[in-house]
Amino acid sequence: MYHGGTNFGRTAGGPYITTSYDYDAPLNEYGNVNQPKWGHLKDLHYAIQLCEPALILQAPASLKLGPMQEGHVYTDESDTCAAFLANIDSESDATVTFRGKSYHLPAWSVSILPDCKEVVFNTAQVNVQSLRWTTDTGSGDEEVDTQKSFMTLSETPWEIYKEPISDRRGNSFMFGGLLEQINTTKDMSDYLWYSSILVMENLNSSQIGTSEFTLSIHDMGYATHVFVNGNYIGSGSHSGQLAFPINLNSGGNKLDLLSMTVGLQNYGAFFDTWGAGINDVVVDSNNHGTYNLSLEPWEYQVGLQGEAFQLFAEQGNSMYWTSVAEVPRNQPMIWYKTTFGAPEGNDPVVLDLESMGKGRAWVNGEDIGRYWPAYHAPLTGCSKDCPYKGPFNQDKCSTNCGQSSQSRYHVPRSWLKDGKNLLVLFEEIGGDPTQIKFLTSSISSVCAHVGETHSSTLSHWTSKDLLESIPMVNIDCGIGKFIIAIQFASYGTPKGTCGSFSNGSCHAVNSRLVVEQACNGRRTCSLAASNLFFGHDPCRNITKQLAVEAICS
Repeated sequence: MYHGGTNFGRTAGGPYITTSYDYDAPLNEYGNVNQPKWGHLKDLHYAIQLCEPALILQAPASLKLGPMQEGHVYTDESDTCAAFLANIDSESDATVTFRGKSYHLPAWSVSILPDCKEVVFNTAQVNVQSLRWTTDTGSGDEEVDTQKSFMTLSETPWEIYKEPISDRRGNSFMFGGLLEQINTTKDMSDYLWYSSILVMENLNSSQIGTSEFTLSIHDMGYATHVFVNGNYIGSGSHSGQLAFPINLNSGGNKLDLLSMTVGLQNYGAFFDTWGAGINDVVVDSNNHGTYNLSLEPWEYQVGLQGEAFQLFAEQGNSMYWTSVAEVPRNQPMIWYKTTFGAPEGNDPVVLDLESMGKGRAWVNGEDIGRYWPAYHAPLTGCSKDCPYKGPFNQDKCSTNCGQSSQSRYHVPRSWLKDGKNLLVLFEEIGGDPTQIKFLTSSISSVCAHVGETHSSTLSHWTSKDLLESIPMVNIDCGIGKFIIAIQFASYGTPKGTCGSFSNGSCHAVNSRLVVEQACNGRRTCSLAASNLFFGHDPCRNITKQLAVEAICS
């Protein structure tokens, strides 16, 4: 995927695909470049384009350059030639000889030579900048590598509407047995109510209100909320088989099950035949036997009352809302409404719903999509290091273990207006709306880290400029932003990564001064990792690197 996107509304497939469809794409869902991936891929495309005259000649000739090194050469009897030199050793770098010239190949990498002489690109050497994104919280705090907050909804006035649990509206219907959900809802809503009455006779006083009964539900693997006599019992998802201890009264007991789809199946064999909903309901007790409700009469309602009343719309529903002095928190099945002001500028806007559980969100009547921050990734399986070397697998370089599957949601600028904007949420399992934040995403700093052994810039291929024949990098703060300070600069043997650079044993003392003179006050600047650029050699016979972090504003 080259351009990440957003599954607004109910467009997310799956099941269980998040609202964000970004997948760390070179262009993210806000339309911003994801560096260094975007720049590295751009250079790769350009390098391959330079090889085009040779690539279309004929099939390549393959040659062995070492035990785990190989070359693929495209050429004919003319001078047109392009070569790809590969080191498939996932552990060690290698030096190979090709056409009488020595080439250094980092482990698990490919070097591209558009003329079979000069390396213009190596897959393991990143010559482009990386970015640090900041979220402004509106209180002066900043969270590096997230987004920047301009508004928290703790002080805004709220209105609420409590979604009825057992009160069905006029379009409900009865059926003997359990219906499949998708065929029943016609995909007009994520939600389908299943309601039935369980009559318990001859319960003595010691059994009433005790949890000696077990409610077992088999659903088709999406999600279900369970209510008994109007009380929220619990929820289940993914597993298919759910079990809850429940209290029952003597006489009639109302059982309400809210079944939900979380994105319909859209891949795999016969995916169109995959169903949803509930297909088995049993109440079991050691003293009263087993009650199979699967074939009993059930009352069905497609969708929520709030959906029928269009509570998410900007107008026409004020009679259903109730203003509250204190916002109910951690309550299931409740609608929230408030207003907020749009931020100034053009930075992308993000809705932070980390404090909420599971539900839907709308801004000015536009459907942001499903949210489910309460669903967390597994606690294990992540690592601090993410080596590029070696074959890829789906578990490689996993991140955010134990974190919400998604807590921040894209709000397009085109959906916002001057003055008050409307936010509506339907919360299914309980959350704290006063902790919701609106954020803006902007670049806080730009980093670059390039070494003498890296290939020269691709622009040198056409300009043949002496300076550009040296490994270098361009710093770019983006449109409308400028470099206001140099946070870090070291030419020598710097250590660390963007945001945590430090000087190594070798350091040119004039590093910061040289970089400041080249960059301060500009939107972009070019820096070379060379003795020529910095005016002297800070440590002879040592391969040097250049690391820079510039502050943008």
